[in-house]
Amino acid sequence: MDVHTVAKAGFGIGTNDLYDRARPSYQPLALSYIRHVIEKKTSINVAEIGAGTGIFTRALLAHPEWSSNVQAIKAVEPSDGMRNVFSRTVKDNRVTLSEGTFEKTGIDNQWADLIVIAQAFHWCPDFDRASAEFSRILKPHGAVVFIWNLEDRDTARWVAQLREHIEQHEDGTPQFRLGLWRKAFDTPSYQGAFLPPSEKSWTYTLPTNVGAVLSRAASKSYIAILPEDEKLRVQSSVKEIVEKGEDKVWIDESKGIFLYPYKCYVVVSQKK
Repeated sequence: MDVHTVAKAGFGIGTNDLYDRARPSYQPLALSYIRHVIEKKTSINVAEIGAGTGIFTRALLAHPEWSSNVQAIKAVEPSDGMRNVFSRTVKDNRVTLSEGTFEKTGIDNQWADLIVIAQAFHWCPDFDRASAEFSRILKPHGAVVFIWNLEDRDTARWVAQLREHIEQHEDGTPQFRLGLWRKAFDTPSYQGAFLPPSEKSWTYTLPTNVGAVLSRAASKSYIAILPEDEKLRVQSSVKEIVEKGEDKVWIDESKGIFLYPYKCYVVVSQKK
């Protein structure tokens, strides 16, 4: 299966418990917005591609507008390590988990009312084949939702400095900020099957501390694959950037708790 080599190594066995702890869940407001994409449906089949460790799946199942309306979720994930954590953390009889990719989901024709891709679509290697697969498994007038939780570098200088430092290690890996994923909307398969995408974003903050920021940085695939000595140098630099950040918004400075600014970004593609 077509999986980027950095994703395969960085999200392999042994790296994903940290990912699951360090990465934020999805905001209720965004989940409500997605619910309204298919608001007329009350018994919903969801295909989640690139399901990871189950962070989005758990949030969806816990959300009051979704919990009683999901009929089934077919989660697809190429990484053995992520599937291992998913199987331990998602406990719901409506959910099945299998190996698969954006281009080869293994899901039946016109099964899904909704496809969700959370924090993953920038890894897609072939946007035309993926768009064809999305069209194949979606019911008529179904939708694909792409969602990302992003560190908001525009809100705080310390976040921008942190991201600039970490990005030196990306080494050509596909990232959301590069916008390469937008090429999907120009492919023949997308344009033949889907309406132009609509986009929405929200800013929010989460309480954090220096240790949690370090874990968030370490959970990135291209950091996870670095040699141990280089990882330690990255962690040391990240710690220094955060501790010196003068524009941190404190919740309780005596306990070292401050706000981590985030942005949730959602793109909706409706099937024609």
